[in-house]
Amino acid sequence: MSDKKVKPEPEPEQKEENTQAEAGSEQKEEGAQPEAKPEEKKEIINSEIIGKKVFFLNPSVNIQNQIMDELSQHEYEVYSVRNFAHLTRVLKKYIDSVVYINLDDTQKAEAEKWIDMISAAVPDVRVGIFSSSADETLKDKYVKKPKVTCGFVNIRFDMKKTVQQIIKILESMNVKGRRKYLRASIENEETATINMSQGSGSFVNGVIRDISVVGFSCTFESDPALIKNTLYKDIQIRLHTMLIKVEAIVFGSRTENDKKVYVLLFSQRTDPDVSVKVRKYVRQNLQHKMETYYK
Repeated sequence: MSDKKVKPEPEPEQKEENTQAEAGSEQKEEGAQPEAKPEEKKEIINSEIIGKKVFFLNPSVNIQNQIMDELSQHEYEVYSVRNFAHLTRVLKKYIDSVVYINLDDTQKAEAEKWIDMISAAVPDVRVGIFSSSADETLKDKYVKKPKVTCGFVNIRFDMKKTVQQIIKILESMNVKGRRKYLRASIENEETATINMSQGSGSFVNGVIRDISVVGFSCTFESDPALIKNTLYKDIQIRLHTMLIKVEAIVFGSRTENDKKVYVLLFSQRTDPDVSVKVRKYVRQNLQHKMETYYK
């Protein structure tokens, strides 16, 4: 472990790193009339700051592994959904989301009916279509719908070009908002842990509370007394089944519930493969939370 003092790297923009996990904590609301059926409180979500969510309905394996994975590596918040009813429920909460429908794995009549319904119920939702069909009549049928503003994407061609096509569309709609990085809040989950060398062959174990491609916060079983602005090496992080080795700079600390919480930033020498794995973990974590919400 190194105790070399270094100039701190730029602070991650905590206020702009809100994710589904952070934006999804709902306030409770009591009905004005006891006999009325309780309604789920509509949460005010400022997507201009935290960004919009991008949902893929019935994505194929190729769409998930090539398109969605690549979009998540560009820090877009993407989710897969297998059910029209689940998606409808989610969109009533995230009212200005983007939805891409895989027409190849969806009943076309059902898709058309759903697009018309969601246009009336949640007018700010934007829709795009995926299909391997080269039928121009089919394409015209959907792109002429006022709601289908995100294009008719043909997935028979180069997936890399398809991703770039989608990114241009998402950029034009400012889907990321002012958020730069996706962050997974994993407090009390213990799906991500940290192991740090303290020198002389001793190690200290801890639990990560939240993580993004920029850095993470964590607590330890016993306080290692980390020094602010100091670079520490020999850090091992486990994200589910992924084990990564990093070095990080201590940005600061705070005390919560008599526990010392440290904030560390990944050093600029971090292997790019680490960033890929962190983004993959963040996406999986957010997907799990979303599924818990709509089920």
